[in-house]
Amino acid sequence: MSFINELHTREKDTLSQFATLSSMAVRVKSQKSDNLRLEFSRDRDRILHSKAFRRLKHKTQVFISPDGDHYRTRLTHTLEVSAIARTIARALRLNEDLTEAIALAHDLGHTPYGHAGERALNQFTPFSHAEQGLRVVDFLEGDGVGINLTVQVRDGILNHTSKGNPSTLEGQIVSWADRIAYINHDIDDALRAGVLKINDIPKRFLSEFGDRHSKRINSMILDVIEFSSGKDKVSPSSKFLKLIAELRQFMFDKVYISSNEAKLEEHKAVSVVAFLYAYFYKNLQLLPKYILDLEVADEQKVCDYISMMTDRFAVAKFEELSIPKGWAKL
Repeated sequence: MSFINELHTREKDTLSQFATLSSMAVRVKSQKSDNLRLEFSRDRDRILHSKAFRRLKHKTQVFISPDGDHYRTRLTHTLEVSAIARTIARALRLNEDLTEAIALAHDLGHTPYGHAGERALNQFTPFSHAEQGLRVVDFLEGDGVGINLTVQVRDGILNHTSKGNPSTLEGQIVSWADRIAYINHDIDDALRAGVLKINDIPKRFLSEFGDRHSKRINSMILDVIEFSSGKDKVSPSSKFLKLIAELRQFMFDKVYISSNEAKLEEHKAVSVVAFLYAYFYKNLQLLPKYILDLEVADEQKVCDYISMMTDRFAVAKFEELSIPKGWAKL
């Protein structure tokens, strides 16, 4: 028996009846199978080695240009989501390779400055980081060639938000892992920044899930596992759903859009992205050739270019295009 066949047999013998087996993997563009890795493992590696993944380390999670070494970036968020998702997948005997691939790719479509950048682009044309993530892996990565991911991973990227409906249980895991990760690390970062104090957090949330970061994450993971075990759907308990909705609203009221400082910084971020969009829309010839060659509307081409920028690259472009330079010596 070949090594690949052995891996397929191992999956079939050990994974749940509800798991997405690697033998079910489908690609839009067919290609020869690998002699070392199953298909979802290949997807994970392609994502991990992509330029889009590396750029996440310089993209905002929540706090814009934070003054400190320990605040989350979009990359550290992604890694936390991946760790949580794999824990849940292992406990439910679902496909860890597929789960990890979706988790690592779920935020590849985010703009510079996170949701502030997304709101800026929405002023000009409908923009969704989930849909943009699919464009990244299909068309933009590899200088316009894409990385030919499986249909199952692409579905997970597109449907990872609360509005989505992933077709695989592995995709459903990532959707919940994303929420578990961001609500907890946003609290952690807000406490570190002094925006919140521990006593500000609703008492019922602390009593149900724990008074420490690790306890809260552990409690939420256990809730999802216990409520989803043996079922053909991944979902937490109704208690979890109610508390997480209340806590999310609390975070919007107290952290995300509350302080004047946060509003000012977000306004600056939106202004930078809006300026870049307007400039490049009027000067399309400055876009990279592989983006100009895409058969899409000009608005989409500009969104494609800007969405790939890191925070610092966006600032550098803004300064280059908007700040006068000194005259050369005559």
